Amino acid sequence: MRAMARTILAIATMLAASSAEAQRYDPSYPVCLQTYAMGGGKIDCSFTLLPQCNASASGRAAQCLTNPFFRTSDKKASRWDRNKSLR
Repeated sequence: MRAMARTILAIATMLAASSAEAQRYDPSYPVCLQTYAMGGGKIDCSFTLLPQCNASASGRAAQCLTNPFFRTSDKKASRWDRNKSLR
């Protein structure tokens, strides 16, 4: 019974120690570059314009995509602006 517990503990330790890197979307930039590689890909959200990202992706196994977590202005339209847009 102890041998089985040690085996399970050893396997769990090896699985937890494997290298894993979380992908992060930077909410400050609206465009991300997703690259593909044999060992795994990477997402780089440091582009402000889609043409800028496309230039970086050119000739590589990569694609540009819009950042789903891009933080736009938190300022809400005032009542005056909302009424003005309805006309």
